[in-house]
Amino acid sequence: MAGTGVFSPGRAKIDVKTLRRDRWWLEPAITFTIFTAFVVYSTIRAFWDTNYYDADSHLLSPFYSPCLSTSCPEDASHLGSPIGDWWSLSPALLILIMPLGFRMTCYYYRKAYYRSFWLSPPACAVAEPHAKYTGETRFPLIFQNAHRWFFWLSLPLPILIGFDGLDAIYADGDWKFGLGSLILLFAAVTLLIYSLSCHSCRHIMGGRLNNFSKHPVRYWGWTKVSILNAKHMQLAWISLIAVWFADVYVCLVSSGAFNDPHFG
Repeated sequence: MAGTGVFSPGRAKIDVKTLRRDRWWLEPAITFTIFTAFVVYSTIRAFWDTNYYDADSHLLSPFYSPCLSTSCPEDASHLGSPIGDWWSLSPALLILIMPLGFRMTCYYYRKAYYRSFWLSPPACAVAEPHAKYTGETRFPLIFQNAHRWFFWLSLPLPILIGFDGLDAIYADGDWKFGLGSLILLFAAVTLLIYSLSCHSCRHIMGGRLNNFSKHPVRYWGWTKVSILNAKHMQLAWISLIAVWFADVYVCLVSSGAFNDPHFG
């Protein structure tokens, strides 16, 4: 049976894998390396269940925010402990599923890991190794349709991380402008902008409208989100690195590697 996609009968019959002479493999290779490193690191940190909160500087890792179980350190949970004590595993596992689901189903990340992990295709004008392509119509890729729901579930998280940063600035009734609080605030802002730049948010603002003039507020929001959407790839990388670095920083401070420096 004839294949589909790049192996269809209509594809040009060439003996080489591709006619491209540039380093087309470099981008998927870099993406594969960074994504793999982040997945390994975040998995270890999710099960680590320690060194995620520093009581002196009031710094809480974004991987554990909000901390909802009774195992969380005192003052680490601004929303209380609604989970109670029935959850015996790391409290990060209750939170990370939401941003993980959001990023895994993100339109940009689909392109990134489809190319770098599944080689589908590895680059433009480069044949993929798969005999056929069914798109996102079957399990497990049909799960990508859950992106709109993960958008709503993960949207509060940057706001909560931003609150953690502000709490570290005004800790114990005193102003403490520390480096860690600025790192948390930067991570929160980049995560929020990345979330707002996603295609689901753009569709929420302007989708299914036949006449923009009758919906000026949604049209205004759609134009602003469209500007962010044009930078969705860059925002995805910046926010990923920012939240990664924030967790590393909090881990080092809470472990006693160094003290969080303050500006005043």
